[in-house]
Amino acid sequence: MERRTIGAGALAVGAVGLGCMPMSWAYSTSRQRGEESLRAVHRALDLGSTLLDTADMYGPFTNELLLGRVLKERRSDAFVSTKVGLLVGDQHIVANGRPGYVRRACDASLRRLGTDVIDLYQLHRADPEVPVEETWGAMAELVRAGKVRALGLCAVGARASRRPGARLHDATVRQLERVQQVFPVSAVEAELSVWSPEALETLLPWCESRGVGFLAAMPLGNGFLTGTLTPGVGFEADDPRARHPRFTAEMMAANQPLVVGLRRVARRHGAHVTPAQVALAWVLGRGRQVIPVPGAKQERWVTENAAAAGLRLTERDVAEIAELPAAQGSWD
Repeated sequence: MERRTIGAGALAVGAVGLGCMPMSWAYSTSRQRGEESLRAVHRALDLGSTLLDTADMYGPFTNELLLGRVLKERRSDAFVSTKVGLLVGDQHIVANGRPGYVRRACDASLRRLGTDVIDLYQLHRADPEVPVEETWGAMAELVRAGKVRALGLCAVGARASRRPGARLHDATVRQLERVQQVFPVSAVEAELSVWSPEALETLLPWCESRGVGFLAAMPLGNGFLTGTLTPGVGFEADDPRARHPRFTAEMMAANQPLVVGLRRVARRHGAHVTPAQVALAWVLGRGRQVIPVPGAKQERWVTENAAAAGLRLTERDVAEIAELPAAQGSWD
């Protein structure tokens, strides 16, 4: 698989990563099976999808433990990205950016992952009660201590709360400018897909101009852009899509032209090419520092996603995708 680099340290990873959250948390929990997920991670590494993206809150904690079972055998094959800053309670999630907590959380993640160094340690969310510079400073200490190789920041969407006229990622760019004064940012993780392209406005250009890697979260639109979801077919009660405005039967039906357009492009590249692969190839085409991180928990989807790294969209394909209608429905 093609390799891409993250940050000034030129940390090399496969062009398509693996989002590990669905293996242990949120989506379709009744279909989460540990052994099947382990096979999926091994398959990803076999195919060159070396970036494994997790967080201490996924489970909580169980996702890191699962990856630790793989890393015990294949640490040298993997690039491990995990996150800190969010705590999961009963029916709520809270931010914690206190330096002491960050140090303890890192040590706990290292134990669960069974490794002595985290390749990319990301701040999941800034704590509104703690200056982000203090949190970032504690994370920088972990780099100097040899426990972490590089630091990243997860973007805050905040669609519902942003000021009138402000662009989606303006608040994140302000955060990035602040923490960059403390210690270099190697990567930013934010949503980017055919139906959620807002990162192209300000966030991706910020990364490009500074040599910062961009991890594209939800590049398949939470599964919608795969074309495998049927409007009107409900999600499990604990699946966040069951309460998501874009995943009502009405909105899924209204947004089908996006899937139809991706499928039309896919057919031009052969019967074996899927809408999901076209969607991932589109993300890959947004820049050499962009690494899509689709979530998956089965070998078949990992294999399909990894193959997108070899798909080259034509100018006609890109122009046709640009002409697809904007997604309907709130994303909040």
